[in-house]
Amino acid sequence: MNDKIAQIATKIKEGGKNVVFTGAGISTESGIPDYRSQGGIWDKFRPVYFDEFMSSKDARVEYWRRWEELYQGITQAVPNPAHISLARLNELGLLQAVITQNIDGLHQASGVPDEKIVELHGNTCRIRCMSCRKISAIDGVQQRLSGGDRAPECDCGGFLKPDTISFGQAMPVAAVEKSVTLSSQCDFFLIVGSTLVVQPAAQMPVYAKNNGAFLAIVNLSETPCDDMCDVLIRDKAGNVLQQIIKKVENLMKSG
Repeated sequence: MNDKIAQIATKIKEGGKNVVFTGAGISTESGIPDYRSQGGIWDKFRPVYFDEFMSSKDARVEYWRRWEELYQGITQAVPNPAHISLARLNELGLLQAVITQNIDGLHQASGVPDEKIVELHGNTCRIRCMSCRKISAIDGVQQRLSGGDRAPECDCGGFLKPDTISFGQAMPVAAVEKSVTLSSQCDFFLIVGSTLVVQPAAQMPVYAKNNGAFLAIVNLSETPCDDMCDVLIRDKAGNVLQQIIKKVENLMKSG
């Protein structure tokens, strides 16, 4: 694996447009459960679809019940060595952007600037009104849930919902367009902890490769892009990214 680490580090150190794409596999190391894998959230629960959420109070009550259960884990989670490694990459001036499928806010918590993070599936640490679109504090909604309000509503009468993309809900156009642009114009594209099965996110490495970017994958399981990547490492994100950053730093010191 040392040779693969060196290849990736060398490409990063070249200082081109380096884009990192992250999925659930980077956050499971912080104790956040995977949604789609066997034994994950959607293997245990049928998801509440967006149209159900909007049309049925019972569905909204069930949605918030699950959210409360999951939210406890997210609030207790802290960035792991993989998140911290990407923040260090930014400190070194070698990170253009992080495109993420995750909704936990751990990239921000690790120190990556918000403007360098593209959240394809939103962020559960923000609450949005489905009518007036106002963003409200998560603590206020949590207090209302704890006080017995099982399906909180906005002052305008609209339904409050975590600012994430539910099944059946339209993807955020601006985030998708920005991701496509970043992927299509980058020199180096690193995938960390994603099985690349969810569209349109799974298309981003294809855009990068078609533009001639160096494509690297760090993931424990197979992905549809394994055959097209330049370097493939099957290992945990934290272990690999720490080694990559250490190698990058050594390369920078040696000139």
